[in-house]
Amino acid sequence: MKKKILYHSNASKALTGFGKNAKNILKYLHKTGKYEVIEFANSTIWGASETALRPWKCQGSLPNNRSLLQSINKDAKAGRAAGYGAYTIDNAIAEYKPDVYLAVEDIWGIAGYRERKWWNKLNCMAWTTLDSLPILPEAVDAAKDIKHYYVWSSFAEKEMARLGHDHVKTLHGAIDTSTFFRFDDETRRTSRKFHNLNDEFIIGFVFRNQLRKSVPNILEGFKIFKKTCPNAKLLLHTNWHEGWDIERLIKEKDLNNSDILTTYYCKSCGNYIVKPFSGKDQDCGLCGSEKTLNTVNIKDGVDDQQLNEIYNLMDVYCHPFTSGGMEIPIFEAKLTGLVTLVTNYSCGEDSCTPESGGLPLDWAEYREPGTQFIKASTYPSSIAKQLKKFYEMKPNKVAEMGNKARQFVIDNYSVEVIGKKLCDIIDNMPEVDYSFSLEEDKNNLGDLLDDGKKIAILMPEVADDVLWLNSLIENTKKLYKDFDIYVFCGLQFLDYIEDNPYVHKVLEYKQQYESPHFLEGKSGMKKYFDICFMPHLLTQRFNSYHHNCLDKNTFNLYKDLNT
Repeated sequence: MKKKILYHSNASKALTGFGKNAKNILKYLHKTGKYEVIEFANSTIWGASETALRPWKCQGSLPNNRSLLQSINKDAKAGRAAGYGAYTIDNAIAEYKPDVYLAVEDIWGIAGYRERKWWNKLNCMAWTTLDSLPILPEAVDAAKDIKHYYVWSSFAEKEMARLGHDHVKTLHGAIDTSTFFRFDDETRRTSRKFHNLNDEFIIGFVFRNQLRKSVPNILEGFKIFKKTCPNAKLLLHTNWHEGWDIERLIKEKDLNNSDILTTYYCKSCGNYIVKPFSGKDQDCGLCGSEKTLNTVNIKDGVDDQQLNEIYNLMDVYCHPFTSGGMEIPIFEAKLTGLVTLVTNYSCGEDSCTPESGGLPLDWAEYREPGTQFIKASTYPSSIAKQLKKFYEMKPNKVAEMGNKARQFVIDNYSVEVIGKKLCDIIDNMPEVDYSFSLEEDKNNLGDLLDDGKKIAILMPEVADDVLWLNSLIENTKKLYKDFDIYVFCGLQFLDYIEDNPYVHKVLEYKQQYESPHFLEGKSGMKKYFDICFMPHLLTQRFNSYHHNCLDKNTFNLYKDLNT
């Protein structure tokens, strides 16, 4: 019988690192014929027609209830949790009953999942990107509950081992080595000529425009290098309307706009052109469409075949960044025979070594405010120095490094290598016995409670209401000094209230708890709490309190709102 795999990540059609990995891995798993694969696609509506356009089953992670989504999206934190599947993952597990739940996401994308009824009852695997030291505390804390824990880069494995979590292992993201390759010299010349590039020395950087990509540093390094190579051009394949204000930075660096190239993509005809930036909503000179030409983004951009052509326009590839879980463009560039200049920190440690066909970029440490993460600020002088070193290399040395770079990716990052490793992991997982119930047993609530007098306060949803509740807890404790206060809310709201010093415990809200008779006891029923407050019912639906004659009217909002 085939093992059933629920693969949870960015949609395989998304132009993101997780999306590309999903496409590569899902194709590989599907082609083996060994498994029944279900893609659980983040930020896609449950039951949407687009989920049918795959050779494997696909289901969306967002609720298909529009009013519920509108309510959720009023709070950014809840909206993000919904995008990661917090509201539908239980439904997916119940419907598909997978043998393996494979979460390929940032660790916060599965926040609260370890408390779900099904966690570790089936084979649960996290394959996540960690990008900085010290390792995210949430990721370290999760290690004790994740039996199959994999990271994309070796620096994270080393640090987790140092912290005592030896079971955390490296499994790199998967690269499609068949799509990316080096053109012959004549094809490269023809391609460059089409984009009005002839004798220019092209430095490339492919990235999503995020602040952790060091655009100011590469611009400054490029400016220094121009003194060595006056005909140099810098190609920034990215979206110019998110993250860094690249136009402003070019002016600040006193660079010539014609020396900074970018990729324009036409959403009408699907073609692209590489040229200096000239604003958004340009007319397409290839198909004649008006205002359809823009820089690339994660929804509208070149396909892998076109991206391979763009890498082949470059002479060298430079990727400075503050940190990263695994920067896929570095490995795509290596496959096209490009020598890669990479910041020697975080995942960059795997791709700037001599055996990887890379050159390291030196950096200075700075600390990210709030998190205290170590981040790298790549020295512009190091960028210029390594560009000069490459520029002065003999052609045979360049070819040798380029060949070594390609082989390094094939040996360590190819879909075939990573897919086989993943299959070995899955094949060694035990069979799952679904005799356990996915429904929460009401009677196990007592196991979560401590001895003594207890108050339950339920506020299941809406961030504003949970924050409002937080402000009343202290006063409640003053009125009920001898009582422990338990708060029940949705998992996505735990961070809003769990650090309140007057709260004894925060527990996950379950719909079956929405009965004061069940919680307070009645007619011989077991009493879990002396008092149960349900302010969301009290103010919006009906009078819902008995409280075993102990009520001091803290939450008697019905009376307050109607006086």
